Amino acid sequence: MQNDETPTAPKKVKQPPVLFTKTQALIDKLSSRLGGPVVAYWNGPRGSVCQSDVVALYHVLERLGQHETIYLFLKSSGGSGQVSLRLVNLLRQHCERLVALVPLECASAATMVALGADGIQMGPTAYLTAVDTSLNHALSPVDRDNDRVSVSLNELQRVIRLWREQQGHGNAEPENAYKSLFQYVHPLVIGAVDRAESLSIMLCHELLAYHVADDAKAAAISTALNGKYPSHSYPILLDEAVKIGLCAERMPADVNGLLLQLNACYSEMGQKATTDFDEVHAHSNEIVNIWESAQVQVYYQEDKDWFYRTEERRWITMNDHSGWRRIERVGQRIKREPLHVA
Repeated sequence: MQNDETPTAPKKVKQPPVLFTKTQALIDKLSSRLGGPVVAYWNGPRGSVCQSDVVALYHVLERLGQHETIYLFLKSSGGSGQVSLRLVNLLRQHCERLVALVPLECASAATMVALGADGIQMGPTAYLTAVDTSLNHALSPVDRDNDRVSVSLNELQRVIRLWREQQGHGNAEPENAYKSLFQYVHPLVIGAVDRAESLSIMLCHELLAYHVADDAKAAAISTALNGKYPSHSYPILLDEAVKIGLCAERMPADVNGLLLQLNACYSEMGQKATTDFDEVHAHSNEIVNIWESAQVQVYYQEDKDWFYRTEERRWITMNDHSGWRRIERVGQRIKREPLHVA
């Protein structure tokens, strides 16, 4: 008897494209136009400035060598401020002068990286942001998906201020604002956020010290970036960047055009590459971080299974083979290999 049931073919796992040839051609054009080597740093929507970026950049710079001026293309939504200091320190060991190229988003920790550059060139759609610190602590509150949320010192200070203002309108003795706040935010989280704010100001000052001799000017810029703006994501455009004391200027139109083309290639590489098998099983192959210069590209690619644990209301990972990959042109051939970063 013939069986009418045919087995379901396994779903093909999505793979993002790697556009090494296209991006190398654009980097060559940019280097020729600017008169110096270009190092590109790009984060996808789920990428960030992280510790392993330092080792990835080291492998790129070792191939690049020493130069008088290095041009750094930055497109990132931020990450770790302490890593920003390490990245700038590493870049400064390979050049006398560092110029940041900002055609688009350069937020938070990426703004900190730009602070370490002697000059910042900004395109028509470019912006920096404030760098006031928010902290995702082990004792932070959880959201509706049972994930820990970030807490910022500015938010806490505003809650306390509004509480005290409202309490001041009544005749009764005002309650202790912190006593009520501790029901939602652990006191150790509040202490950790306060410490992180001090660290953020110190990091900005250290980064500016690479090229700003005036200590008072560096302190003013650091204080402005950490406390002047009401939102962490407030867009600091070119005129505002100049006003607070940064050495920023308008980017030439042709350079901006080439950088937007390069960003388009990286965006295609970093497209969402999630394969959904069913309601609770999925696989991700997304490229989230990219470093590139002449003849070499290093990128971090997720390669892991996801499982939704219903009782905990959150996704967990399994079979995680994520890691850095390196592509290098050696003579006439292109060499591809994993880059092991502990």
